[in-house]
Amino acid sequence: MSQKKQSYTEEFRREAVRRADQKGNTNASVAEKLGISAQQIYNWRRQFNRLTDKQFSSINGVQFKTTDSAEMKRLKQELADLKEENEFLKRLPHTLRKTKSKVRLN
Repeated sequence: MSQKKQSYTEEFRREAVRRADQKGNTNASVAEKLGISAQQIYNWRRQFNRLTDKQFSSINGVQFKTTDSAEMKRLKQELADLKEENEFLKRLPHTLRKTKSKVRLN
């Protein structure tokens, strides 16, 4: 007989760990209330402590660190700026695009 593996949301996991960390609570008492094993709370706490941002954060199935999100925003802005510059250059007269002089837009 095989048991079906239960999948818990990140919110549920964080809440279980948060409750277990409250004064007067133990992993065992919280686990019993939630219907899970105390070991699972230990595992989730370890994951949050070791891998905090990477373990449970994802966008469209791609995992990332929250520290990456600032870099992601910067790269998206840079991409948008380059697309805008590219569109501008496409609208220049054909003869102007062929010149060898370098035009810098800032």
